[in-house]
Amino acid sequence: MKRIVGLIVAAALVGTFAVASQAGTSASSSRTRALHVTKECGQYSGEPGGYCTILTSNLDAIVPGSKVFYFEAASANGLESDLALYAGAGNVANGHVTLPGETGVITFRGGTGDFRGIRARADVSVDSADIWHWDGTYRYVGRGH
Repeated sequence: MKRIVGLIVAAALVGTFAVASQAGTSASSSRTRALHVTKECGQYSGEPGGYCTILTSNLDAIVPGSKVFYFEAASANGLESDLALYAGAGNVANGHVTLPGETGVITFRGGTGDFRGIRARADVSVDSADIWHWDGTYRYVGRGH
Protein backbone atom coordinates (compact mmCIF):
# COMPACT_ATOMS: atom_id res chain seq x y z
CA MET A 1 0.00 0.00 0.00
CA LYS A 2 2.85 2.38 0.87
CA ARG A 3 4.38 1.69 -2.57
CA ILE A 4 1.14 2.57 -4.34
CA VAL A 5 0.76 5.79 -2.36
CA GLY A 6 4.42 6.61 -3.09
CA LEU A 7 3.88 6.05 -6.81
CA ILE A 8 0.76 8.24 -6.81
CA VAL A 9 2.61 11.03 -4.98
CA ALA A 10 5.55 10.75 -7.40
CA ALA A 11 3.22 10.87 -10.42
CA ALA A 12 1.42 13.89 -8.98
CA LEU A 13 4.74 15.69 -8.42
CA VAL A 14 5.88 14.96 -11.99
CA GLY A 15 2.56 16.32 -13.31
CA THR A 16 2.87 19.43 -11.14
CA PHE A 17 6.40 20.13 -12.36
CA ALA A 18 5.34 19.61 -15.99
CA VAL A 19 2.47 22.12 -15.62
CA ALA A 20 4.73 24.62 -13.82
CA SER A 21 7.39 24.20 -16.51
CA GLN A 22 4.82 24.76 -19.28
CA ALA A 23 3.48 27.88 -17.53
CA GLY A 24 7.04 29.20 -17.25
CA THR A 25 7.59 28.61 -20.95
CA SER A 26 4.39 30.48 -21.87
CA ALA A 27 5.26 33.40 -19.63
CA SER A 28 8.82 33.67 -20.90
CA SER A 29 7.74 33.45 -24.55
CA SER A 30 5.48 36.49 -24.10
CA ARG A 31 8.20 38.73 -22.65
CA THR A 32 9.62 41.61 -24.62
CA ARG A 33 12.81 40.96 -26.57
CA ALA A 34 15.17 43.11 -28.63
CA LEU A 35 14.55 43.43 -32.36
CA HIS A 36 17.31 44.26 -34.85
CA VAL A 37 16.66 44.10 -38.59
CA THR A 38 18.45 45.47 -41.65
CA LYS A 39 17.02 45.83 -45.14
CA GLU A 40 17.94 47.26 -48.49
CA CYS A 41 15.56 49.11 -50.76
CA GLY A 42 17.26 49.05 -54.16
CA GLN A 43 14.04 47.71 -55.73
CA TYR A 44 11.72 50.12 -53.88
CA SER A 45 9.85 52.32 -56.37
CA GLY A 46 8.06 54.62 -53.93
CA GLU A 47 4.75 53.45 -55.40
CA PRO A 48 2.10 51.22 -53.81
CA GLY A 49 3.31 47.64 -54.01
CA GLY A 50 6.95 48.71 -53.85
CA TYR A 51 9.14 46.58 -51.62
CA CYS A 52 12.40 46.33 -49.71
CA THR A 53 14.35 43.14 -48.96
CA ILE A 54 15.43 41.96 -45.51
CA LEU A 55 19.19 41.41 -45.17
CA THR A 56 19.54 40.40 -41.51
CA SER A 57 17.34 39.83 -38.48
CA ASN A 58 17.75 38.55 -34.95
CA LEU A 59 14.16 37.21 -35.05
CA ASP A 60 14.11 33.73 -36.65
CA ALA A 61 10.70 34.38 -38.24
CA ILE A 62 12.16 37.25 -40.31
CA VAL A 63 14.47 35.38 -42.65
CA PRO A 64 16.95 37.05 -45.01
CA GLY A 65 15.27 37.59 -48.35
CA SER A 66 11.88 38.37 -46.79
CA LYS A 67 10.06 41.23 -48.51
CA VAL A 68 8.42 44.29 -46.99
CA PHE A 69 5.60 45.51 -49.27
CA TYR A 70 4.27 49.07 -48.84
CA PHE A 71 0.60 49.82 -49.60
CA GLU A 72 0.77 53.63 -49.99
CA ALA A 73 3.02 55.78 -52.14
CA ALA A 74 5.86 57.83 -50.72
CA SER A 75 5.48 61.60 -51.00
CA ALA A 76 7.59 64.72 -50.58
CA ASN A 77 6.70 64.43 -46.87
CA GLY A 78 8.11 60.90 -46.58
CA LEU A 79 6.22 57.66 -46.18
CA GLU A 80 3.13 56.92 -44.08
CA SER A 81 1.98 53.44 -45.04
CA ASP A 82 0.47 50.18 -43.96
CA LEU A 83 2.71 47.30 -44.95
CA ALA A 84 3.09 43.55 -45.05
CA LEU A 85 6.26 41.67 -44.22
CA TYR A 86 6.21 38.47 -46.30
CA ALA A 87 8.56 35.80 -44.95
CA GLY A 88 7.41 32.80 -46.97
CA ALA A 89 4.21 30.85 -47.55
CA GLY A 90 1.71 31.56 -44.78
CA ASN A 91 4.04 33.86 -42.82
CA VAL A 92 2.93 37.49 -43.12
CA ALA A 93 3.22 40.25 -40.48
CA ASN A 94 0.88 43.25 -40.64
CA GLY A 95 2.50 46.60 -39.95
CA HIS A 96 2.61 50.35 -40.34
CA VAL A 97 5.48 52.77 -40.90
CA THR A 98 5.70 56.49 -40.27
CA LEU A 99 8.82 57.81 -41.96
CA PRO A 100 8.84 61.61 -42.40
CA GLY A 101 12.53 61.60 -43.38
CA GLU A 102 15.54 59.40 -42.72
CA THR A 103 14.19 58.35 -39.31
CA GLY A 104 10.81 57.11 -38.18
CA VAL A 105 8.88 54.32 -36.48
CA ILE A 106 7.61 50.94 -37.64
CA THR A 107 5.06 48.84 -35.78
CA PHE A 108 3.72 45.32 -36.28
CA ARG A 109 0.49 44.01 -34.87
CA GLY A 110 -0.33 40.42 -35.68
CA GLY A 111 -0.21 38.39 -38.80
CA THR A 112 -0.34 34.80 -39.97
CA GLY A 113 1.83 31.74 -39.44
CA ASP A 114 5.00 32.57 -37.51
CA PHE A 115 3.72 36.12 -36.98
CA ARG A 116 0.43 35.24 -35.31
CA GLY A 117 0.26 37.29 -32.12
CA ILE A 118 3.35 39.40 -32.78
CA ARG A 119 3.62 42.93 -31.41
CA ALA A 120 6.67 44.98 -32.33
CA ARG A 121 7.85 48.59 -32.35
CA ALA A 122 11.16 49.79 -33.73
CA ASP A 123 12.93 53.00 -34.61
CA VAL A 124 13.79 53.21 -38.29
CA SER A 125 17.00 54.78 -39.59
CA VAL A 126 19.23 54.63 -42.64
CA ASP A 127 23.03 54.56 -42.67
CA SER A 128 25.52 56.05 -45.14
CA ALA A 129 25.49 52.82 -47.21
CA ASP A 130 21.70 53.13 -47.71
CA ILE A 131 21.02 50.18 -45.42
CA TRP A 132 17.87 50.64 -43.33
CA HIS A 133 17.81 49.58 -39.68
CA TRP A 134 14.95 48.64 -37.36
CA ASP A 135 15.98 48.75 -33.71
CA GLY A 136 13.32 48.13 -31.09
CA THR A 137 11.44 45.37 -29.31
CA TYR A 138 9.00 42.57 -30.07
CA ARG A 139 6.87 40.07 -28.21
CA TYR A 140 4.23 37.49 -28.99
CA VAL A 141 0.82 37.62 -27.31
CA GLY A 142 -2.11 35.25 -27.31
CA ARG A 143 -2.43 31.51 -27.54
CA GLY A 144 0.32 29.39 -29.01
CA HIS A 145 3.22 31.65 -28.05
